[in-house]
Amino acid sequence: MDDEEQRPLTLWEMLQSIIAAAFGVQSGKNRSRDFSRGKPSHFIILGLLVTFVFVLVLYALVRTVLYFAGV
Repeated sequence: MDDEEQRPLTLWEMLQSIIAAAFGVQSGKNRSRDFSRGKPSHFIILGLLVTFVFVLVLYALVRTVLYFAGV
């Protein structure tokens, strides 16, 4: 094994994987990389955080549209 296969995933790599998986476009190569080098707890925590931010953005967007619609 070379150094690339042994190092843990970076935050950016995990974030990319979570967003790609959420849209359903995760590649098989990245998925196998995630399972071999990533920790499940990190993906769970980051996935919950990304979901929470997504819900907040949707809420703010709906509130803004309703405000400008006069409702």
